[in-house]
Amino acid sequence: MSGNNLRELARGLGDVVFPPVCVHCRGVVEASGFRHLCGKCAGQLDFVHAPHCSTCGHPYYGVLEGERMCPHCEGLEPAFDAGCTAVLFKGPARALVIELKYHRGRHVLADMEEVFRRSPEVLAHVGGAVLVPVPLHSRKERERGFNQSALLAAALARAAGAGTRVEELLRRTTDTQTQTAFDRKTRQANLKNAFALAGGAALSAGQKYVLVDDVFTTGSTLNSCARTLRRAGALNLGVVTFGHG
Repeated sequence: MSGNNLRELARGLGDVVFPPVCVHCRGVVEASGFRHLCGKCAGQLDFVHAPHCSTCGHPYYGVLEGERMCPHCEGLEPAFDAGCTAVLFKGPARALVIELKYHRGRHVLADMEEVFRRSPEVLAHVGGAVLVPVPLHSRKERERGFNQSALLAAALARAAGAGTRVEELLRRTTDTQTQTAFDRKTRQANLKNAFALAGGAALSAGQKYVLVDDVFTTGSTLNSCARTLRRAGALNLGVVTFGHG
């Protein structure tokens, strides 16, 4: 029996003795297609489908006629070409992000990868691209133990296949305070000159680059990263996030 088969057998036996618990409702997970979301909560994942904003990926609801301004990225002045997101950042999707980001729950990455696999528009957007994770400042990465955006980029690259790969082309030069409570204008001011090219990074004008982050809120962090990549010569540049909210 191969090593992979032995691991699957051990995991299956472990699930019998210690059934996995849903990260959202804390119920037992059974036959949901996910390891850490039960069937009911998995059904509450709000996948994003067209039509949606071409900048931030948030869905448009109802009938779409003519030009439409997205209230979620109005005034952003994006330095990137297009963006998309897999799910809305609420309910079970929010629980997955919080488990990974604040509880060091790397175990949920398999489920987040499965979400990407069920998001054909996201996969098409990143196919064959170089995925560039939004970097953490070195202090924060040491405290957390990892960069969640880098882990998500790796999961997305596995889901996309087709030559999609991850390159950590950026570094965070400023240890900014947490941006969660700030509006777009304040975030933009805090993030001015917060990113730079990583040492030895080189970009190709013919290559597609896609910035990867966990959640699109105001887009300020992604836009600051995008400006850095533009200045370095990225001509084909997009963004993708796991969630939007």
